[in-house]
Amino acid sequence: MCPAGRGGAGAVHLHRQEADGQEDEDHRDACMQALRLWTLFATCAVAVGQNQGQKNQECPKLNAQMPEFQKKTVHIKDPGRVEEIICGLIKGGAAKLQIITDFDMTLSRFSYNGKRCPTCHNIIDNCKLITEECRKKLLQLKETYYAIEIDPNLSIEEKYPYMVEWYNKSHTLLIEQGLQKDKFAAIVRESDVMLKEGYENFFDKLNEHNIPVFIFSAGIGDILEEVIHQAGVYHSNVKVVSNFMDFDENGVLKGFKGELIHVYNKHDGALKNTEYFKQLKDNSNIILLGDSQGDLSMADGVANVEHILKIGYLNDKVDELLEKYMDSYDIVLVKDESLDVANSILQKIL
Repeated sequence: MCPAGRGGAGAVHLHRQEADGQEDEDHRDACMQALRLWTLFATCAVAVGQNQGQKNQECPKLNAQMPEFQKKTVHIKDPGRVEEIICGLIKGGAAKLQIITDFDMTLSRFSYNGKRCPTCHNIIDNCKLITEECRKKLLQLKETYYAIEIDPNLSIEEKYPYMVEWYNKSHTLLIEQGLQKDKFAAIVRESDVMLKEGYENFFDKLNEHNIPVFIFSAGIGDILEEVIHQAGVYHSNVKVVSNFMDFDENGVLKGFKGELIHVYNKHDGALKNTEYFKQLKDNSNIILLGDSQGDLSMADGVANVEHILKIGYLNDKVDELLEKYMDSYDIVLVKDESLDVANSILQKIL
């Protein structure tokens, strides 16, 4: 028994223990590194999943994520294109958005419980301040020219002179009645005018996010303003361009201000409002709402359009006009008396 031998054996055993210890330490280090790597991969996977989820949220599928688009009133020729436009609007957010909209039969109802609702002109035509003789003449004009306005077989160019004729004759009759401005609030209150379902949400949300709203109407501006004022939605972000009346010092109607705006010359009116649109040069994303082929040109004064979504209400002669509307509007809403679709899009953007 040699102590050196025992010592040699012990040294060998010690070296083996040290080696085993080193291996254990290396193994632990390897495990820790693997764990850190796995954690990193897991974190990245979660982040990618979140980003993907965010992208999916930003670019919603119309039917799956926006139930308002499943309504029977909604007609879309190219859903893929509409999804792309909405995706662009969502990515631009509130900072880039503006609204350009018609009023009569677009923000206001076409009918309620089967009964026609009045336009701004009709509110005056039907009021107590108009003589019966004048009312009959205005009704005859409407019966003659409205048929021309919605005739699917006539081009806009062919309809144009008839619209000028109709508006000028109608306005001349109103001037002859000597209407008083201070009676307009009562006229509107007593009328059957109604804004579309969801109008409060529409106007209030846009006001909350300070989104410019440009109401471009061929109606009577004084009546239009009174309607939205009484509805409590004439907010500071709303600008109205329309046919405004001119009154004498006693508040009696003596004429109309500026150039006539009718349903088929909104292109010219849009170009005249380029100063307004220049102030909104950063608002390059547009939601346009209208109810006629003439409304499609309302955004012509906007120089830098990035994304524009055109929503058209088709209220009359559906069978004859649906195909034409679907060719020109991105979304066509047939006999739809709500702002559900517009509101659902705004909910995604704002």
